Amino acid sequence: MEIRSTTDQDHDVFVDTLHAAFGRFPETPAEGSGVWWSALEMDRNLFAMTPDGRPVGTAGSYSFELTLPGEIVVPAAGVTCVGVLPSHRRQGVLSAMMRHQLTDLRARGEVVSVLLATEAVIYRRFGYGPATYTSRLTVQRHQAALALPRAHSAADSPTTGSDSGSIEVLRRAECGEILEEVYDRYRRAQPGALSRPHNWWASGAGQPPISPAPRYVAVHRDADGVPDGYASYSLGEPNTTLTVDETIATSDAVFIALARFVLAHDLVTQVVFKHVPTEHPLRWQLADFRAGEVSDDTDWLWVRLLDVPGALTARGWFTDGELVLDVDDPFLGEHNRYLLTIRNGKADCVPTDRTPDLSLDISDLGSIYLGGTTPTTLVRAGHIQAHHPNAAPLADTLFRPNRPPHCLHWF
Repeated sequence: MEIRSTTDQDHDVFVDTLHAAFGRFPETPAEGSGVWWSALEMDRNLFAMTPDGRPVGTAGSYSFELTLPGEIVVPAAGVTCVGVLPSHRRQGVLSAMMRHQLTDLRARGEVVSVLLATEAVIYRRFGYGPATYTSRLTVQRHQAALALPRAHSAADSPTTGSDSGSIEVLRRAECGEILEEVYDRYRRAQPGALSRPHNWWASGAGQPPISPAPRYVAVHRDADGVPDGYASYSLGEPNTTLTVDETIATSDAVFIALARFVLAHDLVTQVVFKHVPTEHPLRWQLADFRAGEVSDDTDWLWVRLLDVPGALTARGWFTDGELVLDVDDPFLGEHNRYLLTIRNGKADCVPTDRTPDLSLDISDLGSIYLGGTTPTTLVRAGHIQAHHPNAAPLADTLFRPNRPPHCLHWF
């Protein structure tokens, strides 16, 4: 079995092999629409080849940027297009590709890789752990009234105060540049968010609103007329359901203004917000707390640290302290112990032989890295070993982010 990099000339064969691995055929895009594989970066993709030169497996990655706690942006590999033909499964092909890929990503100098897991049991063994979560919120329109803020200072709050902006309804085809600009502002401040490179928007590679599929877009502008949020939506089946693909807002005030707009839409019986952070305050802003029905509460972005010291020193920190981490990486056959020292928002991470505070798998470190999963949760689950009673509470405090991580981007 040979693992080799692909070239631009391999593009069509790569796409066909990937589809065959999942028993599908490439769809013919509708006029004016894009296809997700138009954004593939062929110099970052791999083939698994039989001795006679037939491709039987694929793996790829995108060159994204990931926002870390502290509004720090780092390069990140977005792993995608992982598949093996049914005729060659359970023969070590997937493991060989993933090991080869991790070696390549390290050689590129990337300290973290991320993916969306089609099956949750597959990728943990390669060192990935679930790190951000998302849910669907359905609101019946007859219960959609929003409560007035009870805090007396709400009107003066930069995040939850009264909205002095305006909303304009545009068609997706009319506002591509606005969407790209607003999303980029949003993702740079949101931990867990990924970049959407320009070629994704230009080629329509992805799900709405990146793809040019017909959508209405409610664009929010601030008092000076500058776009600072949007909600992409459509009426679907049943045709009295309004579905919001995503709501992008640079503040909570903008989000609630957009939510108020879609919740007041005429001839609608319910509004579905497809991609809401699990801790988002929208449910609390409803006058009837039970009006918001949560479903599809699931993992989204999975994270793997490729360079533990590099990744830990890259993110922002908000409490001083020290922690000794004993990290096992069984897939790559590595086991290291690190002293993590945090002072004034910066971290130093060096090898040590000190007694560990926590012993954990590299996948568990990926889960707690962005702050979306607490170390205590994984200690209670039996995944992380705390070596003294204060270890998990200390780790919770140190890894706590400035705001909960969330990722909207599909890839």
